[in-house]
Amino acid sequence: MAETGMLEVQDLHVYYGEIHALKGVSFRVASGEIVTLLGNNGAGKTTTLKTVSGLLAARGGDVRLDGASLLGIASHDIVLRGITHVPEGRRIFNRLTVYENLEMGAYTRSDKGVAEDVERVFGIFPRLKERRTQVAGTLSGGEQQMLAIGRALMARPRLLLLDEPSMGLAPVLVEQIFETVQTINRQGVTILLVEQNAAMALSVAGRAYVLETGMVALEGPAAQLAGNPEVRRAYLGEA
Repeated sequence: MAETGMLEVQDLHVYYGEIHALKGVSFRVASGEIVTLLGNNGAGKTTTLKTVSGLLAARGGDVRLDGASLLGIASHDIVLRGITHVPEGRRIFNRLTVYENLEMGAYTRSDKGVAEDVERVFGIFPRLKERRTQVAGTLSGGEQQMLAIGRALMARPRLLLLDEPSMGLAPVLVEQIFETVQTINRQGVTILLVEQNAAMALSVAGRAYVLETGMVALEGPAAQLAGNPEVRRAYLGEA
């Protein structure tokens, strides 16, 4: 059983101006887990990840990593504490090469293991190795997603935040990306996953939370939620 106490989000309240986006969200991610956040557009999933990674400020509640609060800490310092974020839409550096993008992922590091970690990423994503000198903006959507994940791994995270990794990808690439998510998790990286493809997310996660209008509506083991009639109707396309 994974040890507990890695990430704890407690009664989180976040606003966009006067819009109350998160209304007391609480959840936990234990070390070694894959946990998924499900919900429709506007439910608060991306807002949650941005708050955990320091890109948005909370107005109430707390985000704690191994018992220490992350609120008020700059996003680059949160990276140093072991959290990296693969944003929705990938956000790679289009004009840099694949190799240069990976180097950018290691910008917080000064150790001598960067080249070794580039090779580790190439081991996970052999296609990136074939394209190491290619300008990133000319990659396919699937290759750009691989690069975004690889870049995040270059910071040697303990917790990886993944926002919609399958968005816009062909079904065969979706399966490949989720197989890779499981591989990364087996290598010791804890994962918090936001994903519209609920069936795929529930198939790889151990536990899941369903967000509705900024609040946690359901939570439990992923297999249990996959069998929940309400979840099946709302997120798995069943009548």
